Amino acid sequence: MDQNIKDLIENYRPSDNAIEVLHRQKLIIFAGVSGSGKNTIMNELLKTGEYHDIVTSTTRLPRENNGVMEQNGVDYHFLTTEQAVEKLKAGEYIEVAPVHERINGVLLSELKAAEAAGKTPIIDVDVQGVHTFKALSDNVIAIFVVPPSYDEWLARMKRRYDTEEDFRAAWPVRRESAIMELEEALRESYYHFIVNEDLSQAVHSAEKIIKKGDVISQIDKSYRVWVENILSELKSRP
Repeated sequence: MDQNIKDLIENYRPSDNAIEVLHRQKLIIFAGVSGSGKNTIMNELLKTGEYHDIVTSTTRLPRENNGVMEQNGVDYHFLTTEQAVEKLKAGEYIEVAPVHERINGVLLSELKAAEAAGKTPIIDVDVQGVHTFKALSDNVIAIFVVPPSYDEWLARMKRRYDTEEDFRAAWPVRRESAIMELEEALRESYYHFIVNEDLSQAVHSAEKIIKKGDVISQIDKSYRVWVENILSELKSRP
């Protein structure tokens, strides 16, 4: 990636208009370790018709997944590098980051679409992205999803691979990433935690958090202990 583009991203700040649009809405952010089920919870919420799924942008080319080509505006907003740079200069991103030599981010147009439809925007981002959004607006609710136990999480992760050998090859990176994400989530006081053991209950918990607003409850505090236990097991078991 060109150094000038890296500098643009590193020094980027959304336009005043973009920040104003963000402040006018309640933005729901889901984070969590891979295999926690956060996307499944989001999909259940989207079925209610009350939420707008934020489609992120990328400068990579569309891929084929299971024989189906990704669609522009559905899977991602696919931009050229030139288009992305123009939007950077115009302040049209809410959040943007370099990912594997590509420009990935959330466009102002997505929040405007949610506002026009009268729906609550929801998005799945990593913990670094959550921090960026929280720094821009107090009207952001961050929900961190975790599996019910270390053993259940391990079983879910293994189901993603064809063989035990494939899983073992990928596990060290997955494990280190999960440790980093859990530690980051526990460092921040703004996370609401959901333990995804039963999907319907997890969705119900998410709805309660969203309707209550960004108020940390006793349940959040008790689940924080749960997350600490999972992290401890993850660190002690290779």
